[in-house]
Amino acid sequence: MRWRKFNGQPIETPIYNAVETAIKRETEAGYRLKVCIGTDSQVKGAETEFATVIVFLREGHGGFMFIHNEKTTHQYTIKERMLVEVAKSIEIAYELCNLFTLYAVDMEVHADINTNPNFKSNDALKEAMGYILGMGFAFKAKPEAFASSSCANKMVN
Repeated sequence: MRWRKFNGQPIETPIYNAVETAIKRETEAGYRLKVCIGTDSQVKGAETEFATVIVFLREGHGGFMFIHNEKTTHQYTIKERMLVEVAKSIEIAYELCNLFTLYAVDMEVHADINTNPNFKSNDALKEAMGYILGMGFAFKAKPEAFASSSCANKMVN
């Protein structure tokens, strides 16, 4: 999995190490951190592109993020695509959750799923919420899910 910083600089170390280094650096600088993980996708012709982000929020002092993009030619229904987004977020949250526990960093998984039943993505809300909460993670959906609906959304080319 290739990750990069917002400025495009590739992250050369495994993501676990990069996140641990960032947590240590930020906490040593006196910042209280919260991490939000989210994925968004966009269909363009035969391709679907996914962007997963790890957003580090420095309480009262902005933030930064790590980004991973991938493309596939697999065709999804809207519900499948929403659940694949959630699965990608959970996969990285699960890989990193021991770090967040070790360093007492709050973490949320954000789903780009609308809580309004008038939107198609709402079909996946119950399953996504059950999946995320069942894994023991805090969950946010639109409009509070800024990691997926704002940050990851801007990273899908």
